[in-house]
Amino acid sequence: MKDAPNNPLLDPMPTRRSLLARLKNWNDDESWKQFFDTYWKLIYATATKSGLSDAEAQEVVQETVIAVAKKMSELKYDPALGSFKGWLLQLTRWRIGDQWRKRRGEVAQSWRACDETARTSTVERQPDPASLNLDAVWEEEWKKNLMDAALQRTRRKVGAKQYQMFDLYVLKGWPVEDVVKTLKVSADSVYQAKKRVSDVIKTEVEQLEKSMI
Repeated sequence: MKDAPNNPLLDPMPTRRSLLARLKNWNDDESWKQFFDTYWKLIYATATKSGLSDAEAQEVVQETVIAVAKKMSELKYDPALGSFKGWLLQLTRWRIGDQWRKRRGEVAQSWRACDETARTSTVERQPDPASLNLDAVWEEEWKKNLMDAALQRTRRKVGAKQYQMFDLYVLKGWPVEDVVKTLKVSADSVYQAKKRVSDVIKTEVEQLEKSMI
């Protein structure tokens, strides 16, 4: 599954009532594309970390989005009843469970053609999804998704040179001397870029967290 191209006109983390309202219209292709581009990586990463294969995880993504579409018309946002984030996790959890049940069914069929030794070996190779703290995995991936969105928004707000210095020095971990030599800038400029861009990222993260349902 390839990354969707960035669209600067779209909010990269649009978990707002306005988007949910638009998703009630099945024919609003742009809003559904926005939803998919925003959340497929989150759902996919959670599925793979639960022990599923690439193909199984992609099926989880597809089935989860379909489930969202089917339930969207009856969804009524009420913070007292829970967050959109938690609701999406529950849908993803069910689809992951479906894949594990499907896999176990296929393994059970293969047992009929195997002796007891092979049967034991097959069982030992199967991961135990119950041992995974899916809530913790989801939270970790949600934060990564949030940071990716904040970085996208920050990149559009700061100067290209500033962001390039920040990217090399902070994100890629280059020594400041290498950044200075490569970009023909002063060390002080690099430190200032780190401070400036870090402050913008912090603000963007805070705004995104407030806008999340």
